[in-house]
Amino acid sequence: MHTPSLIPAPNEKTKEYLHVSLQNYKQKQQTFWEGLTPEQAVQLPIYTVLDALSARFGFAQVQAALMAEISVPGPKSSEPTGNWLKSTRMVGINVRTVGNFFNVVKYSLTLPSFHDSIHLLPIWEPGVVGSLYGMASWNINPEFFSQELYELFPHLSTIEKQLKATINLLHLMGFSVGMDVIPHTDRFSEMVLAHPRYFEWVRQKDGVLLDHREGIWQEVEARIYQFLELHGTADGSDLLAKEQLFGNTLQAIDEAARMRLVFGRPDDYGGRQARRVALMRFVIAEGYETLPMTMAPPYRSLHINKDVFTLDEAGYAWYQYEFDEPQTMSRVFGPLTRYRLFESKNDNQEWGLDFEKPLTDVWSYVCQHYAECQQAYQFDFMRGDMTHVQMRPEGVPAILPDYYDILGSVKKYIVSQGVNHFAFFAESFVGAPDFMGYGDEIAHLEALGAEVTLGDLQSTTVGSALFMTRFRQYLDVGATRNFKPCFTVLTADKDDPRFDCFFQQGNIARYFTALFMKDLPSYVGAGFETRGLHLERAANEEYSKLYVFQIQDDKEPDKVTRGPYIWGDNSAQFEILNILRKWYETNATAIEQATIRWLTYPDPTQSTHYIAWQLGSYIFVVNLNGSAETRHVTLPHLANSSSLEMVLSTSTESETPVVKGNGLFFSLVPLQKEECRIYKCQE
Repeated sequence: MHTPSLIPAPNEKTKEYLHVSLQNYKQKQQTFWEGLTPEQAVQLPIYTVLDALSARFGFAQVQAALMAEISVPGPKSSEPTGNWLKSTRMVGINVRTVGNFFNVVKYSLTLPSFHDSIHLLPIWEPGVVGSLYGMASWNINPEFFSQELYELFPHLSTIEKQLKATINLLHLMGFSVGMDVIPHTDRFSEMVLAHPRYFEWVRQKDGVLLDHREGIWQEVEARIYQFLELHGTADGSDLLAKEQLFGNTLQAIDEAARMRLVFGRPDDYGGRQARRVALMRFVIAEGYETLPMTMAPPYRSLHINKDVFTLDEAGYAWYQYEFDEPQTMSRVFGPLTRYRLFESKNDNQEWGLDFEKPLTDVWSYVCQHYAECQQAYQFDFMRGDMTHVQMRPEGVPAILPDYYDILGSVKKYIVSQGVNHFAFFAESFVGAPDFMGYGDEIAHLEALGAEVTLGDLQSTTVGSALFMTRFRQYLDVGATRNFKPCFTVLTADKDDPRFDCFFQQGNIARYFTALFMKDLPSYVGAGFETRGLHLERAANEEYSKLYVFQIQDDKEPDKVTRGPYIWGDNSAQFEILNILRKWYETNATAIEQATIRWLTYPDPTQSTHYIAWQLGSYIFVVNLNGSAETRHVTLPHLANSSSLEMVLSTSTESETPVVKGNGLFFSLVPLQKEECRIYKCQE
């Protein structure tokens, strides 16, 4: 389906502007292609992209990066720890919104160097409803293959080679690149069916839960083996003994051989999918299902609501699981299942886990697979999906066990393989103790070894008391603990019709603060540059969150998408962001070498509606009063500064370029709604 561009075709003046800014990029006068919108970037011809990169970085370097057999090290690869992430300005990219891996490189041309890291949303083959977070296998998602790249470079003939070349180019461009680490899979992923003992199973019939003993996986192994006896192996090899196929003994076959035998060749995507579905049908015919993943207390103790179900295309009823005693944030994720990381107590009769008995083979399996992915593609950091899910009722133990949390273990394992700079970006929201999980979430994040956490500023409205309270809390946490919360502008999770209210005001203030406020790292999702205000719900194709899934069923109007992602047409916001980015580039050295000094902190009482800080000789002031003007703006006396000269404002209404001090303070003219300013100190 063809979607018309929302950005008008450039006129001659715009073409000249883009031509000049491209030359500035090639000649290293700027680190980004100024004025190029994300939509224009992903539509660039490949020759234009490679010519720009070759002019800037050298033809030989670009050609080498396109060779999937070599690795271009990331810009932080020589760092002794992952602490570099604590000062990052990260950009998150859902590859579905840009189209393919190589288009990530195209989009990155629009990013200045201070956006120094890129988080790629999950890159693996998806399962039910095409969810990126419902991994169906350890294979790279073939939908991200670039035919354009292949036609020019036939040696980049597989999705794996194209991913490697993409990360090489991003490294060459100065970006660190992160992968998603996911502690769960699709409920009938290849991992589930090849390793039943690594997951938790139940047996049900017609919506009645018959059995949830710990050892049901043994019956499932027997059922899968029966399928192989009836239908033969996928690769035509001889069927091995069951213990040799499924066991953890020295005689058991390795992972790659097991996957080929059960599902087929890795490059036979369609064949593997068909085989997996057939095997799933064979297993569920006897009522065997993996237990759905849950979030928030009480995590376990589930039952089936037999009155609520969905019929799949084969007529099988998938029933809704519910908590016996749900709490505020309790959630059941029907399409997903979690790895079985601990043995249960009393054969799981009361749904309790025995945290003294970790299933070490499962931990090793998960850690080794993510380490292999890191090694193959040279990822620099990980985003830990659902880091806030902590299953221990007593909270964080006073003495940390070796097997505490799988995400922290993945990070530690990769570092132990000699990747010292590898860092951990946690998906956690710095909630109050016992809100999202048992115990203290701050202690949980420190126990994991995370350098940065996402935080939850994106779930608040600029100008609200909650925004100011969280902002100040994050500054305090960042100054006193071993990790830093992000100043998050927008994520794929919040680019969703349900959350339009958070982004109908204050977006420039969000970005300005994320850009110039150095105490916290920041995160922004691709597409924010031109995202509209959405005062009324927009078409689904304008929300990147909905491209986490692949739902084309009109019966689900809140999630269905019918065509490619549509970039916004907020040209006014894009223009202001370009001005801010260009100003930063011009003054980067003075800013980056300076230590921040706060002049006005975020005020949780909302007595003061603005914030201000100093970096070297520059003062930054932001109106956080939502859509209202802020009067009575004063800054404390600054040593060696008798006046302030305004050098940048995001409002056209501020007309007082110089402010004289009185020896005690500086009194500024009122801040216009959502206005941000930069002053330079004058002696």
